[in-house]
Amino acid sequence: MSAHINKTHDPTLRSWLASANEPGGDFPIQNLPFGLFRTSAKEPGRIGVALGRSVVDIAASHKHGAFAGCSPEAEEALSTCQGSTLNALMALGSNRWAAVRRALQAALVEGSATRESVVLVEQADAEMLLPVEIGDYTDFYCSIHHATNVGSMFRPDNPLMPNYKHLPVGYHGRASSVVISETPVRRPSGQKRPAEGEAPPFGPSALLDYELEVGFFIGAGNALGEARDLDTVADDLFGFCLVNDWSARDVQAWEYQPLGPFLAKSFMTSISPWIVTTEALAPFRVAAFERPDGDPTPLPHLDSEGNRSRGGLDLRLEVHVTSEKMRAESQKPHRLSTGNFNTMYWTAAQMATHHGSNGCNMRPGDLLASGTVSGPGKDSRGCLLEITWRGAEPVSLPSGEERKFLADGDELTLSGWCEAEGAVRIGFGECRGLVLPAT
Repeated sequence: MSAHINKTHDPTLRSWLASANEPGGDFPIQNLPFGLFRTSAKEPGRIGVALGRSVVDIAASHKHGAFAGCSPEAEEALSTCQGSTLNALMALGSNRWAAVRRALQAALVEGSATRESVVLVEQADAEMLLPVEIGDYTDFYCSIHHATNVGSMFRPDNPLMPNYKHLPVGYHGRASSVVISETPVRRPSGQKRPAEGEAPPFGPSALLDYELEVGFFIGAGNALGEARDLDTVADDLFGFCLVNDWSARDVQAWEYQPLGPFLAKSFMTSISPWIVTTEALAPFRVAAFERPDGDPTPLPHLDSEGNRSRGGLDLRLEVHVTSEKMRAESQKPHRLSTGNFNTMYWTAAQMATHHGSNGCNMRPGDLLASGTVSGPGKDSRGCLLEITWRGAEPVSLPSGEERKFLADGDELTLSGWCEAEGAVRIGFGECRGLVLPAT
């Protein structure tokens, strides 16, 4: 089931870069997530990997001989890192991804003979860009806790639709409005539910929300009309990121029937800048969500021993908010919720397999997102719709303010990390967004 633990995960490995060895850091040598950066607005993006507080410029390091002596497979993969997106690397498949990871680690490990050839840029001096040309974006609805909570607000006696436990529910999102972390989110306008007998009003959303999600990118993909089995799809997931699927709840409530989310979601989706590779996550694989007695077994094409035993991911998640007043008073961010991706009813591989089960062609760089990650407790709800129960239970901020939904000037920060016994902690960095007033 996808990547397995190997020498690149060795917890005793250390880098010659001191900041990569700091306890609790997001980017040790066992991580090496990919991203796109630049140091000037006048230059194109460059592909790099995060190491400690620095970025390794892959193309420049390759030019200077940092990866001398690497395998032909690694050379092929490194040649794709001359461009300004990760799509070509993603298209090569898991064998090439593993080869380039080994080459990178060999250059960055303590005692490396090519250390002086590695070109570094401080992350503080780098502007992060969208690392993938995203052809298609699909959002799922795969937390049973989230689906049950939201469903019970509107259908208390029957919160889950009949299909929920048989297939991963999803919808096609808008790829053009997927943006990188720290891109401000402009409060959207839209139609809202009218009073009886009146025309629907149009104006800025009053119920702007966030959604804590996890995203994952397709690698080589499949040809049109050719479905693939679950374990093959699992091996074709290039890597994972954090996703904030901003949502206008009042617009959504009016428009979603009969065809589901549309303008309430399409105005913006934020992703974190670093893509943590599937291979780096191997030590944190866990069993898929254990379904309660009486729940249906997934159909054969959505079931395998590998998925049952290692399809889940022990990825811990947090959401913090700061209001404009809090920042002015130098107050610390307020934690809204915590969660874990291992509570999802459907695994990432099941979502991707279902997506292609009808012959839909998945392409390198396609982004899939999990849907809101919510757990069983109130402190693990992944959006304000759930946390405040449609605004009936407002959140109290340290500044004395209350929030039912997001206000202009609020900044949301999503973070995530993986920890396990016998493994080095790795992180995802942050996914941030500041709410601006509607135009």
